[in-house]
Amino acid sequence: MAIPNEKLQQLLQEISSKAQFAEQQLGIVNTQIASKKRESRRLQLSDTEMDALPKDTPVYDGVGKMFVLTSTVEVKNRQAKEAEDIKKELANLDKKQHYLETTFKNSQDHMEQILKRGG
Repeated sequence: MAIPNEKLQQLLQEISSKAQFAEQQLGIVNTQIASKKRESRRLQLSDTEMDALPKDTPVYDGVGKMFVLTSTVEVKNRQAKEAEDIKKELANLDKKQHYLETTFKNSQDHMEQILKRGG
């Protein structure tokens, strides 16, 4: 039983739009992942630098447009929490990336199958 050309074209258009949307979202997710990895690396470098400082060294932490005198322990604690948050966000972004890649691949496979059957 053959599918009418109009229905076939409509189905291909729907699958194509899903694939385009997934590809677009995948680009956004990849950019977010790269940004989070840069942020994580910056925190690691900062942590390494603070480890080299004596414990009683006064440090300044950025708050908005100003800097506040803080202890290295407080800064390290804040950065550890930030690093943990980034790790969770990266895990979520990786799941989203995998989902979008699968959606995109499946959409392409479906289009190929339809074109082979219809052709």
